Amino acid sequence: MPRTLAQVLNEANDQVVRGDLSDYIPLPTGFDPLDGLIGGGLRKTELVLLGGPQGIGKTIATLQIARNIAMRGDQFSFYLSYEHTETHLMNRLLCLESVNPPEMDLSNGIKLKDLYDIIISKRAKEFLGHDGGGSLQDILSENPRTAKALARMMRYADRLILVKASPAVTTLRAIREMTARLVDATNGNVTVFVDYLQKVAIHPERAADENDKITIVVEGLKDIALALDVPVFAIVAAGREGLRAPRLHLYHLRGSSALDYECDIAIIMNNKYHILSKDHIAFNPYKAKQYRDWVVFTIEKNRAGRAMMDMEFHLHAPYFCFDPRGQTVQQQLIDEKVIET
Repeated sequence: MPRTLAQVLNEANDQVVRGDLSDYIPLPTGFDPLDGLIGGGLRKTELVLLGGPQGIGKTIATLQIARNIAMRGDQFSFYLSYEHTETHLMNRLLCLESVNPPEMDLSNGIKLKDLYDIIISKRAKEFLGHDGGGSLQDILSENPRTAKALARMMRYADRLILVKASPAVTTLRAIREMTARLVDATNGNVTVFVDYLQKVAIHPERAADENDKITIVVEGLKDIALALDVPVFAIVAAGREGLRAPRLHLYHLRGSSALDYECDIAIIMNNKYHILSKDHIAFNPYKAKQYRDWVVFTIEKNRAGRAMMDMEFHLHAPYFCFDPRGQTVQQQLIDEKVIET
């Protein structure tokens, strides 16, 4: 029902009197200085888009942010993956926890192959020794290389909800219904993560082409954020033109202009080495190669603050994590508008 401004003010006043400040306190992503540039973190009713080329680390960053939020005792993360199974995401988190961001203790890091070898080796020994079947948790908790990672993961395991979504059946309606149930169960303290937007299912007859489909999906995700009063964080894939561009921008993302209009914050990821000014590469080619493991996060849209801000984070891909202690980019980066002139 329509409400007068006075009614809205009274409801907001009642909320504050009850001590509910959730509409005013952002949820930090755990990535600094990103949080400082977007007003402290993610906010309810807002849609955040994260775009980038293949292999840049979009899922790594998004799952790490979901983990960071779930580590807060009063918050839940709802992660829908159209690309990976829940078990694979769990294994990624175990690798991440082995280096314990932001401590980034790489000396104790476990790669995915290490994790698989530990599990397979232990089960083979148990089978040959006829000791019966040990559980996965037993194997992980008894091995000194995985015990700490498992213990860290268990601190938020009950607050990180994973779903292997299907591009055939996991529709906007399904996402909305699941989110609504979680909002009720968590008193509204849930953040939704969609990996990735272009794979959200809709009925074929509703969309004339892919641009039309993506318009429907992005508008639907924004409506979920508004109607259910939750933050929604969605990964967006790059289009063909973007994959060929010297530097990826918001307008290169696969789909319609609705991506730009509907989102509140848009962050674009680029490999630092690829977008570093040639002057830096020519001056110190050895140091320039070190930038291959750094990813530049550019805030290209920000309704609540400054846009076109560049920050960089060190990617540790074997452990499926970024060092969240980032920094603003000091070197000059290319801009394709400059290149074209």
